[in-house]
Amino acid sequence: MPNRLADSTSPYLLQHKDNPVEWWPWCDEAFEEARSRDVPVFLSVGYAACHWCHVMAHESFEDDALATYLNAHFVSIKVDREERPDVDAVYMEATQAMTGQGGWPMTAMLTPSGEPFFCGTYFPPQSRHGMPSFRRVLESVTDAWLTRRDEIEKVGAEVVEELSKRAAASSLHGDGITTPQLDSAAARLSADHDDARGGFGEAPKFPPSMALEFLLRHFARTADPRSAEIVARTCEAMARGGMYDQLAGGFARYSVDAGWVVPHFEKMLYDNALLARLYAHWWRQSGSPLAARIAVETCEWMLSDLVTDEGGFAASLDADSEGEEGRYYVWTPAQVGADAAAIFNVTEAGTFEHGRSVLQLLRDPDDPARYLQERARLLEIRRGRVSPGRDDKVVAAWNGLAIAALVETGMLFDRSDFIASARRCAELVTGLHRRDHRLRRVSRAGVVGEPVGVLEDYGDLADGLLALHQATGEPRWLDVAHELLDTALAHFDDGAGGFYDTADDAEALVRRPQDPTDGATPAGTTAVAGALLTSAALTGRNDHREVAERIINRAGDLIERFPRFAGGSAAVAEALVAGPLEIAVVGAPELSRVARLTTSPGAVVVTSGDSPLLADRPAGAAYVCRGFVCDAPISDPGDLAVRVSSTQWR
Repeated sequence: MPNRLADSTSPYLLQHKDNPVEWWPWCDEAFEEARSRDVPVFLSVGYAACHWCHVMAHESFEDDALATYLNAHFVSIKVDREERPDVDAVYMEATQAMTGQGGWPMTAMLTPSGEPFFCGTYFPPQSRHGMPSFRRVLESVTDAWLTRRDEIEKVGAEVVEELSKRAAASSLHGDGITTPQLDSAAARLSADHDDARGGFGEAPKFPPSMALEFLLRHFARTADPRSAEIVARTCEAMARGGMYDQLAGGFARYSVDAGWVVPHFEKMLYDNALLARLYAHWWRQSGSPLAARIAVETCEWMLSDLVTDEGGFAASLDADSEGEEGRYYVWTPAQVGADAAAIFNVTEAGTFEHGRSVLQLLRDPDDPARYLQERARLLEIRRGRVSPGRDDKVVAAWNGLAIAALVETGMLFDRSDFIASARRCAELVTGLHRRDHRLRRVSRAGVVGEPVGVLEDYGDLADGLLALHQATGEPRWLDVAHELLDTALAHFDDGAGGFYDTADDAEALVRRPQDPTDGATPAGTTAVAGALLTSAALTGRNDHREVAERIINRAGDLIERFPRFAGGSAAVAEALVAGPLEIAVVGAPELSRVARLTTSPGAVVVTSGDSPLLADRPAGAAYVCRGFVCDAPISDPGDLAVRVSSTQWR
């Protein structure tokens, strides 16, 4: 019989509904069960596209004997980290504090009060490579629970106390952001850059979307050639290597090696949304044909592989198919043929396991027509393979990122279909996920889930809606964005100039999470700050700009010292320093195109519809303003190009 996960909206939890483990979802009733039975809680956190989550599930959670032991001695809770980033954040912090590392699947043993006393990640079915077997871990925890309860409860209380101290010590206390700090951040990134292979540091390499966005904006403001060089080197390396799907488009999660050759094959919506936007901006700065191709192809891939029947975007594609990581994406020379092998660097030695290769496009093809023919042929062959599974839940924050990417790429490359898809997505999320002016985080198949929205949901969705307002001029998107931002100000403010990641009326955990660093996605505070800054530029709302300034000013030290973990904040800081630059174009399509090409980090551009920037302005001209103080109207495209160029607004 299916367990308690059978009614979940999470595809990850549904993957475990037929396990012999008597799983509970995260809920008060599960902890009450642990209290009444006087047993510890076994918490397992993962996500649907996670390869090692699948491995541990097959090895351990599908094993009847091990499940019997778990059921007898623990209350087992399964959490989808994408649905409950708050739960994940709290216990991942504990895992990292106790073990020095983190990752998924995350394994934590908790008291019935939720205090963690033992943490780890993947455990094998048999002891190997210095790792104890999962059964041994369970037996050790059970023994300690029965014989050393006081010690366990003391450890749990001390862990929570230590996490609270760390949070207080790491909270931001900066007193301002300065251009020398931004210059220093760019210099630190320059020192960390791998000039030979692109990216930062050693393997594994993750796509540094936000750090590169910061460097693009830094170059726009300062004309620093090193910043532009780093962006070009890293963007080209990622696009030509195996992390980019050379047949269908779209990026994998990260490269397991330092040269961007072999990816970890899962594909995430948030990565591709951030990267599509980055490549579109790189094209705007450089005119690179590669940048244009990758931006457009990535959006096309999102529309072909991630769009749901309801118009939202699915969370991810799995790394595995037919039980094997990467099987869908790799090739042998015999499978591709001589021409394709030469084009895509498929060799007898291979770049992956068992003599197979991940496709790369290391240089532009000598024969473009032949390249397109071979690419189409291989794509058709691949469509006959068993495709990876799709996690089709719609996450509010990540769909906000997708809306922004589609809108900006659509405007720059005249793709009205991208903007139409962004509008349809916005209609779904704002219509389905909003309840009494508050956000729910996820939905699936048109059914909204229980988890409430966290700060990043409000910030990323508001940012996407503000981009959509600029593209369409429709006031409804501006109105909803303001509603979301005002809700964030009312319910997430920490009273000390910052923001918590959860609302003041959200479920209380052992610690209220608050992380200002940018990871795979912008931190909630980063997203809110960026959206507030855009809102202020569009409408003149000084209260929004003041809060954005407060957030970024507090992040100044973090930006300067750790820019790889504050790229989003640094990018917003560049917008704060350079802007606001407001450009309104009324009834002049030829001027609209020029206005969109400005690289000013602090620019907003509105060209149609009912927007405050367009109010009472005669048609046939562009109006360039700073802080709503405007120059004379411009009707000549050449004059406008000069006025919005970097030489004018720097």
